[in-house]
Amino acid sequence: MRIDRTRSRHIFRQKSRWSGCLSWMTTLSVLLLIVFVGRQTWQLWWLQWLSAPDASLSITDVQVAYRAGDLDSTITMAQTIYGADNTNTQALETLVRALIYRSYADLNQEADRELALSLTTSSIERTPYDMQVLGIHAFALQANAQSADAQRVALRVIRNDDQQLAARVALSLSYASQGIFEAALRDALRAVELANESAPNWRADAYRALAIAYSDLGRYDDAAEAVETAITHDRRLLALHFERALYAQQVGQMDTATAYYFNVIAFDENNSKARFRLCELSSQLGERDAAIDWCTQVTDLAPGWSEGWYWLGREYYLNGDWRNTQIALNRCTTLQVAQAVPIEDRRFECWYIQGQAAEVLADCPSLLALYGQYQEMARTAELTQRWTYPNDMPTICATPSVTTTP
Repeated sequence: MRIDRTRSRHIFRQKSRWSGCLSWMTTLSVLLLIVFVGRQTWQLWWLQWLSAPDASLSITDVQVAYRAGDLDSTITMAQTIYGADNTNTQALETLVRALIYRSYADLNQEADRELALSLTTSSIERTPYDMQVLGIHAFALQANAQSADAQRVALRVIRNDDQQLAARVALSLSYASQGIFEAALRDALRAVELANESAPNWRADAYRALAIAYSDLGRYDDAAEAVETAITHDRRLLALHFERALYAQQVGQMDTATAYYFNVIAFDENNSKARFRLCELSSQLGERDAAIDWCTQVTDLAPGWSEGWYWLGREYYLNGDWRNTQIALNRCTTLQVAQAVPIEDRRFECWYIQGQAAEVLADCPSLLALYGQYQEMARTAELTQRWTYPNDMPTICATPSVTTTP
């Protein structure tokens, strides 16, 4: 028989219902306090647990992710493997390639290329005679616009191992960067031959180098065919779609270029670089509304990228929308100053076109401020562009009858 203690006649000391609640509330409060005070510790522990090296992770997993076009996962896994064993040259090679191609996939990704070069440089310091490491180092050098160094390192590798694909591709690309186009084509053809013979995982890279060599020689149809072959070997490598679109634009095939930019957006819906290219393309076609729409999307996705604001302001200017021209180009000038862009590297048009819009609107305070900023920059650095008024005073602001905006 089940006994209901609340109805028993036994005389026990009865606890107050409130005292039970108070105890529970006190316990809960203490727990909440512990969680609040130690939340960062808990978060750190949780993140460390999530990012703990997976003992079952292998280089095969990394290569599968790379072939699937998942560069983020490729980089994460390759960093884990390489971090645990910095003698794993396969992990280093895949990591460097993934970083370089991710840097081409969207705007403001230069840090990926710099990291790739830092990794290969450190590896070379440990193993200066490892030809595989030297080959991928040459590949990283050319991606960071150090073409002469890339050429030197690649030639050293090829003299020791004629079939080293990373070095051969790097050599072709370094020649192309230096304007030695025939040599670039020769080594790109050799890279394609080697890749088809014995290194299928380098086929996309080899055909990409071949496409660039053909493009530099003005053989755009051949370049398009080569990069399409590269895409068949690695269809999710976004850099290839950007380059195919470029070759289409070079021969006036704007519909084809548009289709390849849309391919990028299909693979990466928040890709700002593809939208920027569509803004440029629409501008070339004189489609102002479309250009403004695409450039607005760029500034929404990459608000800290001054070049996007320049193009948006430029399109507003060409469309005769002076007020929005001022707003967009003001963001361009503000960002360049705030980000400490060297004066020689600043987009001067953000000041000048903004000033033209201010002049149309008779907005003398804004015009004078912009002109003063330009004069200050001109005194500080060697500017190739000139912006001058008679007596250093915009004519419209020197006319007393003009009413200026407050």
